[in-house]
Amino acid sequence: VQLQASGGGLVQAGGSLRLSCRASRRTFSNNAMGWFRQAPGKEREFVATISWNGRSTYYANSVKDRFTISRDNAWNTLTLQMNSLKPEDTALYYCAAARTAAAATTIGFYNSWGQGTLVTVSS
Repeated sequence: VQLQASGGGLVQAGGSLRLSCRASRRTFSNNAMGWFRQAPGKEREFVATISWNGRSTYYANSVKDRFTISRDNAWNTLTLQMNSLKPEDTALYYCAAARTAAAATTIGFYNSWGQGTLVTVSS
């Protein structure tokens, strides 16, 4: 699965951004999907995941109640709605496809990655 993330940009604290990830082929609908992020000098970390059918979602504690992950299998598209953004949300955001159908919070379950889209939140 080839993935193309978009939607990053510069936003003030408290603002919103919507990230999108387009998958290249139909098997997107069979895989759980996730968003990860990597800030400068830090390791890549889990942000959110969604099961193959969209019925199960999980979030990192740091983004819970602010971010919403969703998917549209008809259009092979994954979305991350980010509200109430904070400067600590600044990072390169990656979408990824898991090897499983069930939602997965562990990076080791993911075997396909997009190129990343940069989110910068100013204070």
